[in-house]
Amino acid sequence: MLDVAVYNMGGEQVDTLKVDERALGGTVNAPLLKQAVVAYAAARRRGTAAAKGRAQVAGSGRKLFRQKGTGHARRGNIRTNLLRGGGVAFPKRARPYRKDLSRKMRRRALQSALLAKILGEDLLVVDGLKADEPRTRLIADLLGRLEIRRSCVLALAEHDANLYKSARNIPDVTVRVAGQLNAHDVATRQKMLATREAMELLLAPPT
Repeated sequence: MLDVAVYNMGGEQVDTLKVDERALGGTVNAPLLKQAVVAYAAARRRGTAAAKGRAQVAGSGRKLFRQKGTGHARRGNIRTNLLRGGGVAFPKRARPYRKDLSRKMRRRALQSALLAKILGEDLLVVDGLKADEPRTRLIADLLGRLEIRRSCVLALAEHDANLYKSARNIPDVTVRVAGQLNAHDVATRQKMLATREAMELLLAPPT
């Protein structure tokens, strides 16, 4: 069993959450975690970069002048990549960069990311996190009390507009609902802060 500290809004430890590492796969699957991070990063690429080749540019296909006897270098049509306005020799083509990950692989990668955060003591649980109105200082003060000064992902059990608006203006803080959390969000942030309700959802067995 692993112990995860539970803090209140004042930054004081009030409880300890027991986590069975078997619920998170038992060990950190580093190759799968890297594969998932690469896949999520690749899915963000638009893949729309493209250039026109010799077949796409406008221009006649007639040979500009005869092969020999002119004193000039031999030349084909005006669409050659050697002339201004011609096509690119090896043009980029629009293509998708997305890599497929099965549902089981995505879940296992998320479990490995969470387990790595727990083992590295970079996952903290907060109890009673709520906001009656959007207030950036509320989240900023909490992060300061917990000594979270770099990138952080905040996991909530469900969407809370007040908490989302309170945290979105803080640099390097990402707010995610537990059901939408992925391995990339967890692995690429130095710290993870989760509500107790969000941790219960993340540790629940798949249905």
